[in-house]
Amino acid sequence: MTTILHIDSSPLGTASVTRQLTASVVEALRKADPAAALVYRDVAANPPDHLSGELLQVVKFRNLDGLNDRQRSELALTDELVEEFLAADVVVVGAPMYNFSVPTQLKAWIDRLAQAGRTFRYTEKGPEGLAGGKRVIVASGRGGVYSTNPALAGLDHQEAYLRTVFGFFGITDVSFVRAEGVSMGPDAKTAAFAKADAVIAELAAA
Repeated sequence: MTTILHIDSSPLGTASVTRQLTASVVEALRKADPAAALVYRDVAANPPDHLSGELLQVVKFRNLDGLNDRQRSELALTDELVEEFLAADVVVVGAPMYNFSVPTQLKAWIDRLAQAGRTFRYTEKGPEGLAGGKRVIVASGRGGVYSTNPALAGLDHQEAYLRTVFGFFGITDVSFVRAEGVSMGPDAKTAAFAKADAVIAELAAA
């Protein structure tokens, strides 16, 4: 049975472009595969803490001697997030562009996933991803237009980052459902959603 992991990261609630897109993606995937199981996580409503010095030694470097209650709790959360991610066959990620990158809540989730020995490892030939074999669909929301504008393409540290980090985890099947130009007026926003809907239909059919 296919397992879909649905991640939302926008704090805008019903006003969020990416929440609308991820909902449409998941709906289309479940229509194509009604038996698929769904796991949902809202990292805006319940964001993982950023990795302070107190947490970094435990969560990233696994120094596990003399842990306090908070460190034990955060270690358990990290393991839960990693296991949830590794168990998924399809991961649908809502990722708005904030200041040319991703929301800090989404970055905090990714920081928890980046676990040596679980999602990647270092070898004599360099890093090797360990989370391959799954499909990632990113719902990308952007106020401006970056994908077709060479003058702005260099400012894209959102989709480029996500493609890089999932690739680092060994995932090669990464697709983007993009709604961009949504802050450029009602007509542009409507056109952006129409294009996104067409892409969603193609991805669900695949």
